[in-house]
Order: sequence, then structure tokens, then C-alpha cells
Amino acid sequence: MAQSNGIAPAAAASPADGAVAFAPIEEAIAAIRNGEFVIAVDDDDRENEGDLIIAAEKVTEAQMAFLVRYTSGLICAPALPSVCDRLRLPLMVPENEYTEPLRTKYTVSIDARANTTTGISAHDRSLTANLIGSADSTPADFIRPGHMFPLRYEPGGVLVRRGHTEASVDLCLLAGLQPAAVIAELQLDTGKMMRRDDCFAFAQQHGIKLVTIDDLAAHIRAKCAADGSKWMFA
Repeated sequence: MAQSNGIAPAAAASPADGAVAFAPIEEAIAAIRNGEFVIAVDDDDRENEGDLIIAAEKVTEAQMAFLVRYTSGLICAPALPSVCDRLRLPLMVPENEYTEPLRTKYTVSIDARANTTTGISAHDRSLTANLIGSADSTPADFIRPGHMFPLRYEPGGVLVRRGHTEASVDLCLLAGLQPAAVIAELQLDTGKMMRRDDCFAFAQQHGIKLVTIDDLAAHIRAKCAADGSKWMFA
């Protein structure tokens, strides 16, 4: 099913006999490289949720509006530690004061300084994301606090932490893009979070590649075994 800018609707489908068909990781990497959305689901015993993922440098205003419409609306921007350090984005809470069980590394929130108004619109948040995903951006390009929530990636990616933060950045790295993504958790109209079967139906309806973080980790392990490399970005 063709995806047009990550936002083209199509007829909905449901899993057959409870089986969910996941896309090959290679197809998800190609989608990220092409500026399309991917959905990644984590383990059933973790969050058991699906996130919409797109490269920060690629996301458009229309795609940001789609992201806000179908998710919790809390838009995050995972990035390598080197990106967070270059943009002077300290952690929101010191690591020794973390009480959040998954230890998601939120930094201070930010907005783009130029060509924005309040920072919350799809236009403003897509511009902020594009700047996070630009190798040329500097701390002076942002104001803080803001409406975009960068997340600090754990070196080793999904091989050491099976989170959407790491999965999204790993996909960007595999796609040869800047190591920064945009993510948000898919949500039903009822306000409840989408689980695996919900994510499958949503992916089918909108023509979006659906993958698991387990499969992404397996892909990276196989890649490292084949070329003798280590998956260690910081």
C-alpha cells in the first residue's frame, strides 16, 4: 500500500486470526530515508505501545499535524547525546533524581527561535524538529522552555535499551540521516493508548510500515556480526 507523505488514508484492515504482519526492517529503513512515518511497537511486558516515528530533518508541517491528531500530542525528539550536548540541552531531571521507571531521558523543552509564534502549532513544531535534525543548528537557534521535548539516546541503542527513543534514532542512523527523530505514542479516540493489534489496524489504514523493536535489535546484531562493527553511537 503506497504511503503519500505518511498521511494518506486507505481502507482499514484487521489482523487475520490474531496474527500481526510486521514489515521487514529494510523496508522501515527505506521509509525513514524517504521522509515517511514508521510505527514501532515495543515488548508486551514493557509499554506494549506503538509510536509513530519520522526523521526530524524530514518532518513536514502536514506530517506534524497528522502526528498530533493521532497521538497523545506530546511530541518528543530523540537524539544522540552528541546532538543534545551540541545544542546545550541538559536533562530535565538529574539522573540521580530519576523516579520514572523507564528512565526516559527528557531534556529541557525547546522551540525554534525564528519564524515561530507560540511554538505549539504544527508549523512551529515541525520547524523546531527540522532544526534539531540539522547538523548546522546551534543553541542560539532555540528558546527554552518550549513545546518540543528532546530525549537523550542511550549509547548502544536498542541493543542496550529497548525504548522508542533508541529505536527511532537507530532507524535514522541506519537510513544514513542525521541522528535525530520525532516520535509520539499512538492513541485511540477513547483516549486509551493503542496496543499491538490497534497499531496493526492503524498501519494498514494509513499505509505505514509496522515493525517491532525486537526485530530492529536483531537486524542490528546481524549487521554488526556481518561487518564486524560495533553499534556504539554517542
